[in-house]
Amino acid sequence: MKRLRNHLIGIDQGNIVLFSDFENGGDMWTGRGPRDRRKHIAFSEPFRTVPTVHVGITMWDVDNETPLRADVAAEDVAPDGFQLVFRTWGDTRVARVRITWMALGELRQVDDWDLY
Repeated sequence: MKRLRNHLIGIDQGNIVLFSDFENGGDMWTGRGPRDRRKHIAFSEPFRTVPTVHVGITMWDVDNETPLRADVAAEDVAPDGFQLVFRTWGDTRVARVRITWMALGELRQVDDWDLY
């Protein structure tokens, strides 16, 4: 469990179409094997410490003739942002994906001092 030690708690959130590969024949739609897409997400303002980030798929358009395989994650989380990652593998064909995210953590206080 993450314990937050101040009363200034921030929540930032967003929703992004990560890719739309059926329009241009991209590798998520035409490829095979391990594939991923990454996008750096910057928070609207930095958190005091590394926040907790939750991600989820809010829309996906997939081929109905191949198995559905997907992994979505927040990686390299820092106070100012993170890498949003979508992965698939095998013969799965993904036309497009929209991902939602939410970050929760401590905000800086006026009395916070950076001594070093």
